[in-house]
Amino acid sequence: MAIEENVAEESATIASDGVTRYPIAPGYRVNVRRGPGTKYGIVRTLPYGMSVPVYCQKPGEWISGPYGTSNLWDNIADGQFVADAYVKTGSDGYVAPRCD
Repeated sequence: MAIEENVAEESATIASDGVTRYPIAPGYRVNVRRGPGTKYGIVRTLPYGMSVPVYCQKPGEWISGPYGTSNLWDNIADGQFVADAYVKTGSDGYVAPRCD
């Protein structure tokens, strides 16, 4: 008799503050940068299994990741951006307003 393993893939959740949080791709520790590109300094590195809020999005450097190739960068806190190609938003486009 074969044993099947069910692996649930994490999806977006809405936190108690009403902000939608999106999971970072499984198995990746993603650098958080000061702006929308790798030329910007690293603020911190997200741990495995992290979900992040996306307050706004901004075009920047093109990045290839587990969710495709994109020039969108997600603002997850004041002055903190992650490449959208590493965030499971369920979309190839904007899921939040454009950052000013």
